[in-house]
Amino acid sequence: MLRHIGRRRNFRHNIKLAALLCLIAGFVNIAGLLAFAVLTTNVTGHAAYFAESLAAGDFRLVRIIGLWMLLFLLGAFTTSIIIGRIGRNQVFAYTVPILAEIMILILNAVYGSHYDGSTRMQEVFAGSLLFAMGLQNSLVSMVSGSVVRTTHLTGIFTDLGIELAAATHATPEQKHGLQQRITLRLVIIFFFLAGAVAGGYLYPMLGHRIFFVPAGLLFIAMFYDISRVRLKRVIRQIRYLMAA
Repeated sequence: MLRHIGRRRNFRHNIKLAALLCLIAGFVNIAGLLAFAVLTTNVTGHAAYFAESLAAGDFRLVRIIGLWMLLFLLGAFTTSIIIGRIGRNQVFAYTVPILAEIMILILNAVYGSHYDGSTRMQEVFAGSLLFAMGLQNSLVSMVSGSVVRTTHLTGIFTDLGIELAAATHATPEQKHGLQQRITLRLVIIFFFLAGAVAGGYLYPMLGHRIFFVPAGLLFIAMFYDISRVRLKRVIRQIRYLMAA
């Protein structure tokens, strides 16, 4: 799901990636909103608030929102730097950004109960989640070759509309590729919304501990890839010994 890149990557890998990480993104988005009153998976809305605050001369809010947008950018930059240094072809190159995201989510789960509604604490907690979502969005984009986006839906709905229109006059040769792209868009939308609904349902019961849920899902995803690599190595060694 995470370790296949380039020509080794296929439609099934992207579907798995989209389903799991869109579920996490939707979950974190609603959890961040309910816990800290901030949307934490994209910067589009923040850009509008940034412009409004700048026009109104509220430079305190301009600084805060500007910092949040910068943190999302820094998260994407950090993932790219990490993967670039380790190397795209290294089997576990993508585990470092995932571990960083897991740690941020765990810290929010553990220390989120200390949130007192102050601007300073909102700035810190929401900023950390925006950084984590920047990490994830860049990771998914690099793994999938910019085919999958998990933290926002605006571009996904646009692409879906274009592809649905194209499907009405596609040739038989074009239909298979269009069907795959449409399916992928629908999976992204469905699982993002499913994550948001699940997060909204669980938050009243779990409170800030809700961030343990996406952290656990990320850990499972990482362990799944690692365990599959090791299992394949063991199978190859057994086959080699049997053939010798």
